[in-house]
Amino acid sequence: MLKALFSTVALAISLALPAQAAEPGVTVATPCPFGDCKAAIGLSFVGEFSIPTGTQFDGVEFGGISGLDYDPASNRYIAISDDRSERAPARFYELSIEASAAGITDVKVVRTVTLKDRNGEAFAAKSVDPESIRFGNDGIYWSSEGDVKQLLPPFVRVASPDGAFVREFELPKAFLPTADKSAGIRDNLAFEGLATLPGGDLMVEVESALFQDGPVSGLARGTLARMIRYDAASGTRQAEYVYPVAPIPQAPTVDKGYNDNGASEILGLDDHRLLVVERGFAQGVGNSIKVFMVDTDGATDVSSIASLANTDAPVVPVRKAQVLDMQAIGLKPDNIEAVTFAKGTDGSDLLIFAADNNFSKEQKTQFIAFKVLTRP
Repeated sequence: MLKALFSTVALAISLALPAQAAEPGVTVATPCPFGDCKAAIGLSFVGEFSIPTGTQFDGVEFGGISGLDYDPASNRYIAISDDRSERAPARFYELSIEASAAGITDVKVVRTVTLKDRNGEAFAAKSVDPESIRFGNDGIYWSSEGDVKQLLPPFVRVASPDGAFVREFELPKAFLPTADKSAGIRDNLAFEGLATLPGGDLMVEVESALFQDGPVSGLARGTLARMIRYDAASGTRQAEYVYPVAPIPQAPTVDKGYNDNGASEILGLDDHRLLVVERGFAQGVGNSIKVFMVDTDGATDVSSIASLANTDAPVVPVRKAQVLDMQAIGLKPDNIEAVTFAKGTDGSDLLIFAADNNFSKEQKTQFIAFKVLTRP
C-alpha cells in the first residue's frame, strides 16, 4: 500500500456526535448466503458519527463523500468528494478515523489532495463527477460518472499519491453516452462503485441500467446493472456481469415526489464474492440502505451482448443474497455511498459506511461502523 500518501500532521475539523438510532451490539448474521455456508457473514453494529454540513477544512466546505477506502499499512483512510470541481477542484481527502468495537469516537481530516487531469491541471468546473476510490498496487483508483448532457464519458483512472494522472482503464463502447440516449450510461447513474479483488482484478459497477439494457427501477420492477471486471494491472476488460437491482422499496409520501433505487457502492470479499450497497430513496420518507452479497461464479459474461433488453441469449446474473437492512435494525441511514473494511484501534475487524450529504443542510456526512464477526 501507499505509506507515502499520508501526512504526519492531522488537523481536526469541528464534529458533532449524533444521537444513536440503534443500540450498539445489534447483530445480523447470514450463515449460508445463496445456500453457501462457506460464505457466512456476521456483523455487529458498534456506532455512528457525523460531520455537520457546512463544516470547513482549508477554507472549503467538506462533504459529498462518495467513496471510502482504508490502508492497513498506515491506518489511514481516503475519501473522495463528488463535488464536480464547483466548490473547489475535484479532490480526495486523507482521513484518520478513531474506531473500534466500542464505536467511532473521532474523525479527522489529514489533508486535501487535488486530482489532476491528463495535462496535470486541476479539473475545470463540471468536467468531472468523482464517485468511488480505492487503493491499488500502483496508485489510487478512482472513477468519474461522466455527464450525458455534455457527452462526457465515464472513466476509471489511476492517480499518484499527490493526485497526478498515471493512466486510464479502457472503456467499452457500450458505456459511451449518446446524444439521443439510445445507448450508453444514464446521467448520474454510471460508474458509482469500485472494488479491488485479492487476485489483482478491479470490479466496476454502474448504478443502474444502461439505456440499451432497459428502464431503471420502479416500484414494481427492478433493473439490470452491468459490472465490469478489469485486469487492474493492464486496465483491460476481462468480463461483464449482470447485477439485478431490486425495485424501489418505498413510495414517496409527497405528491408527485421523487424516488429511486440503485447500486451505490461495491466492496470485494474475495476473487468472486462482493458486497453491494443498494441505496433507495423516497421523498418524504428518506433512505433505504440494504447490503447484498453477490457471487460472480457461474454468472454469464455479457460483454458481447449489445442489449440485455433485446437478446435471445441465456443470461445468468450474479447470485445475490441480502446480508443487512439498516432500517430493519433501527438505524436511520443517510445517503450511503461509500464502504470499506478497516482495522479498529483495538485490532477488531470493522466495516465502515459513509454517507454523501449532497452539501445539503438537511443531510449530514454520516459514518456507520459494524464489527465483522465472520466473513468469507
